[in-house]
Amino acid sequence: MWKLKIADGGNNPYIHSTNNFVGRQIWEFDPDYGTPEERAAVEAARENYWKNRFQVRPSSDLLWRMQFLKEKRFRQTIRQVKVENEEEITYETATTAMRRAAHFFSALQASDGHWPGENSGPLFLIPPLVMCLYITGHLKTVFPEEYRKEMLRFIYCHQNEDGGWGLHVEGHSNMHCTVLNYICMRILGEGPDGGKDNACSRARKWILDHGGAISIPTWGKAWLSIYLAYLIGQDAIQCPQSFGSFPLFFLYNQSKMWCFFRLVYMPMSYLYGKRFVAPIDPLILQLREEIHTQPYNKINWKKVRHLCAKEDLYFPHLLIQDLVWDGIYIFTEPFLTRWPFNKLRERALEITMKHIHYEDENSRYIDIASVEKVLCMLACWVEDPNGDYFKKHLARLPDYIWIGEDGIKKQNVGSQLWDTSLGLEALLACQLTDEIGPTLRKGHDFLNKSQVRDNPSGDFRSMYRNICKGSWTFSDRDQGWQVSDCTAEGLKCCLLLSVMPPEIVGEKIEPERLYDAINVLFSLQSKNGGVSAWEPAGSSRWLELLNPSEMFEDVFIEQQYVECTASAIDAVVLFKKLHPGHRKQEIENFIRKAVQYIEEIQMPDGSWYGNWGVCFTYATWFALRGLTAAGRTYHDCLAVRKAVGFLLKLQLDDGGWGESYLSCKDKKFTPLEGNRSNLVQTAWSLMGLIHSGQAERDPSPLHRAAKLLINSQKEDGDFPQQDVAGASLRSLMIHYPNYRNIYPSWALAEYRQRVPLP
Repeated sequence: MWKLKIADGGNNPYIHSTNNFVGRQIWEFDPDYGTPEERAAVEAARENYWKNRFQVRPSSDLLWRMQFLKEKRFRQTIRQVKVENEEEITYETATTAMRRAAHFFSALQASDGHWPGENSGPLFLIPPLVMCLYITGHLKTVFPEEYRKEMLRFIYCHQNEDGGWGLHVEGHSNMHCTVLNYICMRILGEGPDGGKDNACSRARKWILDHGGAISIPTWGKAWLSIYLAYLIGQDAIQCPQSFGSFPLFFLYNQSKMWCFFRLVYMPMSYLYGKRFVAPIDPLILQLREEIHTQPYNKINWKKVRHLCAKEDLYFPHLLIQDLVWDGIYIFTEPFLTRWPFNKLRERALEITMKHIHYEDENSRYIDIASVEKVLCMLACWVEDPNGDYFKKHLARLPDYIWIGEDGIKKQNVGSQLWDTSLGLEALLACQLTDEIGPTLRKGHDFLNKSQVRDNPSGDFRSMYRNICKGSWTFSDRDQGWQVSDCTAEGLKCCLLLSVMPPEIVGEKIEPERLYDAINVLFSLQSKNGGVSAWEPAGSSRWLELLNPSEMFEDVFIEQQYVECTASAIDAVVLFKKLHPGHRKQEIENFIRKAVQYIEEIQMPDGSWYGNWGVCFTYATWFALRGLTAAGRTYHDCLAVRKAVGFLLKLQLDDGGWGESYLSCKDKKFTPLEGNRSNLVQTAWSLMGLIHSGQAERDPSPLHRAAKLLINSQKEDGDFPQQDVAGASLRSLMIHYPNYRNIYPSWALAEYRQRVPLP
């Protein structure tokens, strides 16, 4: 049976931590763990997910929750409440529902103070990891039989009815994920017609019916070039080759690129420059024939370099981009593979590997995210199969593995800090210090130990890194990558806790460390007032036209985001109140410019586009939160009035709001199928209206929304898992299971506190 372990570094000599592994969450299989009843409960959860997988695609993330609730012997002792038709919500009813939610969520807190949980959704993360470990010969040692079994379970659970896999758990089938998951099943031991419910044959039929694997997009071509040796004889991919040595004025110089893009193509270009391909074995020879509509040796790779299946194509290349790639291929490659010009490539590869090692060391080999992790790991193995760099990568693989009732998935990157800071804000809003004081204290301790204490090592500017001292990351301190909204939410929590009794919540963080957090936020504000996420945004917007990835948009350069800007306003306004003498004029300028940015990018219908959540309801809540924190009101701010109008017109008959992930992809509001409500989105909208002062104008929309939340609460205080609520890169959806606890409880707390009730 599987067991989640917290803040555990084990005895591996190739792993180290900056804070004794606080925030680390890893899974271990123990054949002797659990009673027969507990094992039966796990199997029941798996079976229930399988039967209902096409109704609710994301998992409820039940396995660790069952473990924690059992270990803490949690039983909900607060009575369940319901609001009948035509019945008014009383203060007592709202308080009871809120307390039940707060006590349940508190029981899920880990021993080190954070809230565990998966951060998943994409369906292209496990296959490259499996390919990499297969190539290096470590698959069965890193992932014994029980791991491989759960990986297959996940693949089966998320196969669409048409036989393919989508880009994410709710997406339509596409070539990229279908080919990668088919190959993954075969590597994990399934035959050409094997797998649950004929998974392999159904997947192969989908691939062949849609033109075969030659139309897989660029990222897929890269992995097939590595694993199926597409680079032998012909170049099948397009990649910023050896860009580590490009001068500053060159379009593909690293300084101009968004960190995620940079750290994907850096190891990818290294592997391309090395012309690395996997050793050919019988399975590879079989796969070459299974996934193409014509014999492998007759494929004209030059003609399919730019081919991309219509199901995958979200960001089409401009003709000029394809001409650039072809020009490099035709005119540059012949020189770079011959003396003396091959010396230039060798130097470029040395520089690229230097950057890869720098990223690895400064993230403790977790790296910025999942896609980058595997590519960097493979590059280290290619450089030295027996070297310490590769061994250090292997030691950090458990940080990405997560297990739910739908099997083993690979996380994008952990969301420990993000979930914990939001969860603490929700609990603080409940004003239940006497009941959940220990929870707040442990959460405060986690924030204290998770703040980044130092900038990246050495001359970090030359390695294209920004300051990070004083920041909070998205996951844990060891990962090391500053994020603006995580820093803002972490800072706000610490500020709120600093005015509470230290004997209850612990000693407050020293002011100097709060000043460091302010420095990070200031460094990420652009001239237009917007706040970027990871690094300062400065590259020209038109460079996004050179994005070589067909599946994603807005990945080439860093930019500003309404959510990050609003979070920063909220935190900086509170900081100004509690530390009025620190950089007073700069703080006022920061707030003024940030508010102006939010007002200027509002959509004509009153909404804002959400970059990190689904979608317009998410961003509109953040925007209203930021604007009202800065003092804007419904009466004196047109943007607030327009936002209120947008939310009110979308409220459904049951009192809720529901928005499809298609809003992110299509950039226009799209309701959920059947006009269903989503509790998380309902909570966002409810809080947005409360911030705007809706209770003073007409509280009836607030009562209707609160009634839906109260009546949807489960017997134990949990809320049901519904549609995916997180987003990234326009077309990619991210699953945050903890959102279903955080936001409804937060909304009920705000409702109880700020809306007059009988």
